[in-house]
Amino acid sequence: MENIHELIKERYSTVVFSSKQVEDNKLTLLLEAARWAPSSFNEQPWKFIVGIKGKDENYENLYNCLMEANQNWAKYAPVLVLSMAQKNSPVTGKPNRFAQYDTGMAMGNLLAQATSLDLFVHQMGGYSVNKAKELFKLGDEYELMAAMAIGYRGDVNLFPDDLKERESKKRYRKPLDEILF
Repeated sequence: MENIHELIKERYSTVVFSSKQVEDNKLTLLLEAARWAPSSFNEQPWKFIVGIKGKDENYENLYNCLMEANQNWAKYAPVLVLSMAQKNSPVTGKPNRFAQYDTGMAMGNLLAQATSLDLFVHQMGGYSVNKAKELFKLGDEYELMAAMAIGYRGDVNLFPDDLKERESKKRYRKPLDEILF
């Protein structure tokens, strides 16, 4: 049997980020990878808000949207991002029922690209959608999806015990027979 591609096997959602800044060209490559994802009718409904620690207001705003449990570890990440799906087709003006699916495809590309660059992405659902809409003046045309922390993996020994423990947990995936009908 063939092996799963290394980029898929090596992808990991760390909670211990290094303070090392992500190079601009690498961050651009992540977003370019997302841009090249397939989408229904090539509508490319994904949008991103990117915040770089110490460089812009977006980072602080995104951080302030996170639930406290995520703030405890995400504060170490040098980049925070919010992904969104444009709800309606810009061509027809009607609801695009594939917008969330397509945005997920873009995220898959971004994750594979990050892994290939030795970067780590931890996606989060634990954030305030209402606060994000308010801070970024977003209307109802977007479905806010995942918040993300992006950066290099840090030295686990430099982190508090609760994060060391969380980082050391074994990765688990359901067996195939549990996901097939």
